[in-house]
Amino acid sequence: MQYTPKFQAMADAAQAKAEGIEPSSVNERIANGAIALDIRDPDEHAKSHIEGSLNISRGKLEMIVEDKIPDLETEILCYCNANNRGALSAASLKDMGYVNAKYVAGGLNAYKAL
Repeated sequence: MQYTPKFQAMADAAQAKAEGIEPSSVNERIANGAIALDIRDPDEHAKSHIEGSLNISRGKLEMIVEDKIPDLETEILCYCNANNRGALSAASLKDMGYVNAKYVAGGLNAYKAL
């Protein structure tokens, strides 16, 4: 998908702000208490997702995340299909005080390719 320059600039800034983690580390991190957070829309989540992931669409994230994940220390692994929405979500969560918000580099596509 071709993104507009302004959107891509925002996504690039978000990637610089939040740590991207390797898809190969996702399962171990989940086993150690991390939450995989699918920020795609519910129809996307229904088609395919990381097993056990929580689905909060990007458009509702900031409004409801505190009820779903109250502990600001929780490691949260945001993901979309690739990078941009996951990184934007992780950066927003960091702004909200979630100190361990990260994004899965390459998103679900990279995770499924393992």
